[in-house]
Amino acid sequence: MTKLSVNINKVATLRNARGFNVPDVVQVALDCERFGADGITVHPRPDERHITMKDVYDLKAVLRTEFNIEGYPSPEFIDLVLKAKPHQVTLVPDTPEQLTSNAGWDTKTHLSFLKEVLDTFSSAGVRTSLFVSTDVEMIEFAAKAGTDRVELYTEPYASAFPKNPEAAVAPFVEAANAARKLGLGLNAGHDLSLQNLNYFFTNVPGLDEVSIGHALISDALYLGLEQTIHEYKKCLNR
Repeated sequence: MTKLSVNINKVATLRNARGFNVPDVVQVALDCERFGADGITVHPRPDERHITMKDVYDLKAVLRTEFNIEGYPSPEFIDLVLKAKPHQVTLVPDTPEQLTSNAGWDTKTHLSFLKEVLDTFSSAGVRTSLFVSTDVEMIEFAAKAGTDRVELYTEPYASAFPKNPEAAVAPFVEAANAARKLGLGLNAGHDLSLQNLNYFFTNVPGLDEVSIGHALISDALYLGLEQTIHEYKKCLNR
């Protein structure tokens, strides 16, 4: 079964716009679980412009499904993950000022750095994932670095999907096959939506998990959170 992890960053962005606890990020996460989400993803950034460090600890204390923390492995982030002990940590090559993740790791160039960080998390019992492109060489070096999984950066797929779905998904099929041959688990995320998710799921083999935030929260404005999660779960069925 491919799991749906709901990224709740945008809920925190809305809350922070007014400076009060509305909407309640923790309650929304619990509701996502209650409505059928298989996990919750957060991406705390150094400026805490959406998810805060306090949110991470508050969520860890109450979540019943898988908890995934994304971020750039700065010393502060590493310390947070080691203290919070999520089920999974996803490392992304973001700079602090980036609006959103927009590229995968150059795992070949950063092999030594990534290996050291991944060893630290693995020793603490946290499953690891590296955010990567479909470049097979980058996936091969991700395996050499010692990650448990890779997360395929799917914005290129989402952008190309409306014109030519078959061509859009082809590199991801190749990447998925390469990851599986190397013994890696497979996640995916970025710009997946109700329009393109089922086609991706149907064609990409061995998909363990998708992490979806912006599109899902946007859809919830019209459909409601419960119905939206149900619709995304339907997309993960053949």
